Amino acid sequence: MSKKLKIGLFGFGCVGQGLYHVLNKSTGFKADIKKIVVKNKGKDRKVEPELISYDKWEILNDPEIDVVVELIDNADDAFDIVSEALKRKKHVVTANKKLLALHLEELYRLQEENNVSLLYEAAACGSIPIIRTLEEYFDNEELEKISGIFNGTTNYILTKTINEKLSYETALKQAQEQGFAESDPTSDVEGYDPKFKAIILALHAFGLIIKPEEVLNIGITTLQDEDITYASEKGYKIKLTPVIRRLEDNKVSVFVLPRFIKAANQLYNVDNEFNGVIVEGVFSGEQFLQGRGAGSLPTGAAVLSDVSALSHGYRYEFKKYAQKHVPEFTNDVLVTAYLRYNVAEDLGQLPFEEITERYSGGKYQYVVGRINLRHLISRRAYILENKLFICLVNEQVSLHERVQQTSGKTELVSY
Repeated sequence: MSKKLKIGLFGFGCVGQGLYHVLNKSTGFKADIKKIVVKNKGKDRKVEPELISYDKWEILNDPEIDVVVELIDNADDAFDIVSEALKRKKHVVTANKKLLALHLEELYRLQEENNVSLLYEAAACGSIPIIRTLEEYFDNEELEKISGIFNGTTNYILTKTINEKLSYETALKQAQEQGFAESDPTSDVEGYDPKFKAIILALHAFGLIIKPEEVLNIGITTLQDEDITYASEKGYKIKLTPVIRRLEDNKVSVFVLPRFIKAANQLYNVDNEFNGVIVEGVFSGEQFLQGRGAGSLPTGAAVLSDVSALSHGYRYEFKKYAQKHVPEFTNDVLVTAYLRYNVAEDLGQLPFEEITERYSGGKYQYVVGRINLRHLISRRAYILENKLFICLVNEQVSLHERVQQTSGKTELVSY
């Protein structure tokens, strides 16, 4: 029989209000929010005044509160709250993907030491139950890859650029007016948000804990009309896609880049604020999950799902993190990409291993070919400062090959 939980809630913004709404409308599960801690004292909130507090210790020191739900924006403040709650042996539910990506190892250790649960389904892909899927369905199967659309804001912008031929700037402004993008959209449009989510999923899919600074993220801020035209003429849509892929020699590569998507791909028709996740298992093959990637009620429902799971004693088992043969993370891989550049010097800064397509006409120049991911990492600032646009042509990733001389013959060797 499930236990009726008492909740201490931090934050009452979009997601916090969504949780409050779905919790009060839920018929199959009941829990009480005992206290809501907020920061802004001057804001009007449509809840009972006695629920509101401005002191975090009213929740952390309350022995009746079983579950701390953390739904604030600031990752540093969130870490202080979550780590303190775990030390006080309270279960925690969070939707803060940056907090998790920055502190996965320490938070894993704290929940183990204190024998409590830390759940965070809402931190990755909104209403799509991808973490629970990886934990429960794929816990004993080796995976080949996870890819998809993890960010609703950029997907909305990119949908408008292709479907309605809007410029990037116009589509971004529209996304802000619709409430899909923040006034400062940096985390979304520069690819930080989907990177944090990819790091979280890499733990549950492959048992890897990766530092965010090791993972490349290049977003869509340098997208121009010429790139949109190129995609349309080729029959592509542009999507911002994290790629988490197993390679030879038990290695895994993780990165975030824009990508050209063909009509045959399941992600092609995932538009507007929706997210889609593709998981490929060695034995089960390819699975596809789609759902709303953002919004008050979908994300609130994902938080409530975690709270409900806690009432039944659920916790992540992290089976792949505990296994003996955890893969090795690598950035030394080749990807096939389109690069729209300005001058010949740009190609000198970004040396392609091979070029299969080239165009130069007036102000618009591009190449398509294979390039080492390490070059993109080392030249990330150069790409952004000079407004170059880099986009995957496919999601094929291979270990870098080097040429070695053997008995007078040249051979390609993977490593």
